[in-house]
Amino acid sequence: MADLFANIPTIAEKRIALRVTAEAERAIRQGHPWLFESAITQQSFMGQPGDLAVIFDKKRRFLAIGLFDPDSPIRVKILGANKPVSIGPEWFQEKIAAACSLRATLLAQPAPRQTTGCRLIHGENDGLPGLVLDRYENTLVLKLYTPVWLPHLGEILPALPPADRIILRLGRRLAEQPGDLFGLEEGLLSGAPLEGPVQFWENGLRFEADPIRGQKTGFFFDQRDNRSMVEQLASGREVLNVFAYTGGFSVYAARGGARRVVSVDSSAAALDAARRNWAYNRDVFPVGDSEHTILAEDAFEALPRLAGQGRQFDMVILDPPAFAHRNQQVDRALAAYRRLTLLGLSVLTKEGILVQASCSSRVPAEDFFKQVHLAAAHAKRPLMELARTGHALDHPIAYPEGTYLKCLFAKAA
Repeated sequence: MADLFANIPTIAEKRIALRVTAEAERAIRQGHPWLFESAITQQSFMGQPGDLAVIFDKKRRFLAIGLFDPDSPIRVKILGANKPVSIGPEWFQEKIAAACSLRATLLAQPAPRQTTGCRLIHGENDGLPGLVLDRYENTLVLKLYTPVWLPHLGEILPALPPADRIILRLGRRLAEQPGDLFGLEEGLLSGAPLEGPVQFWENGLRFEADPIRGQKTGFFFDQRDNRSMVEQLASGREVLNVFAYTGGFSVYAARGGARRVVSVDSSAAALDAARRNWAYNRDVFPVGDSEHTILAEDAFEALPRLAGQGRQFDMVILDPPAFAHRNQQVDRALAAYRRLTLLGLSVLTKEGILVQASCSSRVPAEDFFKQVHLAAAHAKRPLMELARTGHALDHPIAYPEGTYLKCLFAKAA
């Protein structure tokens, strides 16, 4: 494994000293994990990605320590604030162990509700900004969103929990700048080679994921609780799962007693995995009694077509990808959510259940829920809310911008 990191420069021995604005001081004291370049008022020298930067307050007292990123507007990813800490192997071991312990109850569920797949490290929210770690049974998938972690991989990997293999995934910024990777590539970091998808349990259901080519790290663990709620509401219903991806909501609906499930997604590869995920659970009662239909089609084309055919469903699940990646896209995203609500209601029976989610962090929850209700009112299908949900246990939230997932369960008039 050491050979993989041979070309990655080591961090500078001397720490970068920074002074910041009063506003940034307040934010850091309150636990915010980012220091923006625009908030820096003094800097001792320019460092390289991953160098340690120490931030001092106006009285020249220690304020925080973090990882320096010279090419990002988020110039420092904060690792510790208010109390000096030594960043090294012991610190990484303690931090990673603390994050894993938060998920211990989730992974300790006995059969037949066993879970062997979840998120172990949720970036900033677990004190490791820009670093995500997901477990798929005996496979760990490490995803990096910033180059500041590269010089520290030699200390991070030994601190991870035991596994058969560790897979590396890269965020878009890193993947598009191979020169910043010093020869590292996505794929196997250590352990046994991966042959095909990995399989894991979630609440007693068997799923597969492709940790190398799949979206994010291969599966969306953050929707686990919402999938369980769909299961509780699906009995006797005909369910339409739009943006189905690999069929997680579909399988849960079937175990909940849905008569028929239709999975819609534009990705043929994702739907192939959805078929397999259904097959893995066919012997789980009453999944085998439910009918599963696959539609490889764009959601914004499939919904009008189904409505034109007079198709109606007792439950419609709308779980689209993020519509807003930047603040400038928020208005367009809200319009897309309104349109999606109208399309979903067009195929939803009277007294049917609408399940609509947003994973756009730029869209505030209240604005999202408001637009869904406005669209329903426009369609003369007012909604009676059953629940508003947020993040699952393994996706904790430690700062405002970390909140992204929101989901509405409602009955339509």
